[in-house]
This record gives sequence, structure tokens and C-alpha cells, in this order.
Amino acid sequence: MATQDTGFGWRTFVFGDEDLPDPDWPVDHVPKSERKGLVSISAVLLGFVFFAGTMWAGAEVGAAMGFVPMLTAMTVGYAILGVYVAALCAIAAKAGLTTVLLSRYTFGRLGAKWADLLLGGTQVGWFGVTIPMIAVPMATFLGMDTPMFVSALIVLWGVLHLATAYFGYDGMERLSYVAVPALVIVGLLSIGIAVVDSGGVGGLLAQTGGSGMAFGAAVTIVVGTFISGGTQAPNWARFASSKRVGFWAGLIAFLVGNGFLFISGAVGGSVYDVSPAGDLYAVLTAQGLAFVGLIGLLFNIWTTNDNAAYAFGVAGSEAFDFDRKRPFVLAGGAIGIVLALAGVDSLLIPWLSTLGQYVPPIGGVIIADFLLVWGLTRIPRMDDVSFASVRWVSVIAYVGGCLVAVLTAGSVVPGVGAPQLIPGIASLNGIVAAGALQIVGYYALERSGVVSGHTVDTDADYV
Repeated sequence: MATQDTGFGWRTFVFGDEDLPDPDWPVDHVPKSERKGLVSISAVLLGFVFFAGTMWAGAEVGAAMGFVPMLTAMTVGYAILGVYVAALCAIAAKAGLTTVLLSRYTFGRLGAKWADLLLGGTQVGWFGVTIPMIAVPMATFLGMDTPMFVSALIVLWGVLHLATAYFGYDGMERLSYVAVPALVIVGLLSIGIAVVDSGGVGGLLAQTGGSGMAFGAAVTIVVGTFISGGTQAPNWARFASSKRVGFWAGLIAFLVGNGFLFISGAVGGSVYDVSPAGDLYAVLTAQGLAFVGLIGLLFNIWTTNDNAAYAFGVAGSEAFDFDRKRPFVLAGGAIGIVLALAGVDSLLIPWLSTLGQYVPPIGGVIIADFLLVWGLTRIPRMDDVSFASVRWVSVIAYVGGCLVAVLTAGSVVPGVGAPQLIPGIASLNGIVAAGALQIVGYYALERSGVVSGHTVDTDADYV
């Protein structure tokens, strides 16, 4: 008599219930029935932006400039970042598509594969770079900072970070509802203690900083903290019930949320003389918040890293045109954990610099393209578009934006220099240049018929 197989269902674990669609719709428009409100979208995006690196950057700028100059730089920087991300979120909410699927409209079916590689592949590296940011402090706090114990924590936290991404938007939403309030509490506690220790608000405003940091350099740091991540925000904003909800959720997260996190780090950096200057965990320890800070850091890293895992999951789905994200979440996560064990966390700053030059121009081209070509009122469904293999106008615009970013930063990649011919912020200049080139190229080449674009069915459905 046959017996029923009661073993572990590996296929179901990897692919989910194959009789049902993936609930995150990785290669399709999110149906209207699955859309979320402002609170849900904002919670997930706030969890994404609540990242220790932002607090660390705030502490660094506050320690260097003092409190009042830091406020000015922060206001300018996050206004730029907030508007850029909010525009992308509005486009994603209207189309119901991830960044890489929006790239299919902008760059073509094959051209979008570059976006898959850049946005998905770099997030695998980001996942590996970030895991040690909780594993190492936790090992130190427990007094067990041996290589073997740190490695065990890297594997543990890597698996946990994957877990919420594995369950998709719903898993990340539930974690964010716990993590975001906890992180706000830690930030408010730190600010309150710093204000008291500095002698009140007047004492805080009188903090002058320990070294000279140019205003432009400070704005560059502010914008750079999350402009690359912001280009990935459509991955979650596509679930918004309307483009207005998507826009405001993006603005709340990347202007208000990011600004709060930055200022909570900056206040501590202005008040406390720690070594190295601006060290976030050293500031929290000086305030007597070592344990509370560790809990905050735990949530902080988790809510950012599960978003990274989700990003390479949906990028893999688009790259292979496969309607399941879980295999790519699991495979990319495994690679990320191996990279973390290999010690890639030492490459955090070079990694951020590289992302800040080559990712934002994608967003600049997408924004210009959807405002010009597709509009925000009538976007044809993917099934009704015969996508060109490559939209060369968009590719040229992207390359031009990257070139401007390189000539602004004076670096091709860390360690490989370039002439620094253009003043300003590399990521911002790249976005503006890419968008402007897209506009010029579209009217000069594509609309005039010199080069071809996509073909939309005459009876197409529009989202």
C-alpha cells in the first residue's frame, strides 16, 4: 500500500503555492484589490529608511559642523532626496510596478536587464555589507567578540533578515509596525538626553563642531545617505492605492523619517566627544543607552536589509521573467551571507560611493520618461506593449548621467580617479543630467522617428 510522503516540501518552500500567483506580483502590475493605504506604505518605507548609516552620517556631520549649520545642510539635502523619491513613488503607484519593471518601459526588454543587474546585484552586496553591522556590536555587547561567534551571528541574522523578505510585503509590513515605533523611541531618548547634557536647547544650538566641513560636502553626505536606496522605493510604493498615496508616503519616509533619523544622530554627534568622532554606538553608550541602542540597531538593520533581499528577489524575477521571487530571495541571500562571512563589510563606504554614482541616474531617466512619454494618467499594461529590445535614447541618457556623476565625484570607482570638472553633488548632478538628456533625446531622436521605440496596441488597456 502506498504511503503519503510527509517529508519537507522543498519545492513549496522555494516556490510557494504554485497553484496561486505570487502575492507580491513580481513581474506584473499589482491589482487594485491588493493596494494599500498611506499608513501601510509609509510604515514599510519608514522601516526601509530607518538605517544606522543615516544616524551615523548625522552624527558625523553634527560633530564636524555644529548643530545650526547641520540643520541647514539637512534641510536642503532631504528636500532634494524627498522630492526625487516621492516622484518615483507616484509613478510606481500609478503603474503598480517595481523599479526594474518601470525600467522595461524606459530602457526596453533587454535594456532593463542592466537595471536588474545594477539594482538587484548591488543589493546582494549591500545585504552582505550590512549584516555585520548588527552581528559585530551584538558580539561586543555580549563580551563574546570572537571570530567564530561573530560568524554564527552573521548566519543567524542573515537568515532572519531573509525571513521577512521571504514572506514579501506582508512580512515586511508587520515587522515595520513594531520596528518603526521602537526606532522613534530610541531617537527621541537620544535627543532628550543630549539636550539635557548640553545644558538645554540654548547649549545645543551653541555647539560649533570640532572641524570645518564645507556646506556642499555636508549636503552631499545628506543626499548620499539614501538616494541609491530611494531609487528602489517603487518596489514597495507600487502597492499604494493611488499615486497621491505613493507620493506622500515617499515624502514622509525620505524627508520626514530620514530627516528625523539624521537629526537624532547629529544631536549626539554635536554634543559628545567620542572617538572616532560621530561614532553612533559610542554616542549611545556615552548616554547610557548601550542596551537600548543595541535593540534599536537590531530593528534598524533588519528593516533595511530585508528590503535589500526583497529588491534582489524582484530584480531576479524580472531578469529571468519568472513569476516567483522566493528563489531569488533565497539564492541572493545565501550569496550575501557568504560575502558577509568573507568580510565585505570593510567595503561599506566605497560601496555607498559607487551606488551613489551609478544608481540615481536610472531614476532620473525613469522620471523624465514617464512624465514625457507615458504620462501619469494613461500607462499601457505590459501585455499590450511590444517592447523594443533597447531604447537607445534612454541608454544614452543614463550613460551621460553617469559620466556627469563621475566628473563631479572625480572617481570612476573607489581607487580609480577621474578629472573633477563639475562642481556639486555627484548623485544629484547625475539625476538632473540623465533626465535632461532623456528629454532632449526623446524629442530629437525618438519622437522625430530617427530611432524607434515601443509599439502600443491600438486597443490597449491602461492602468
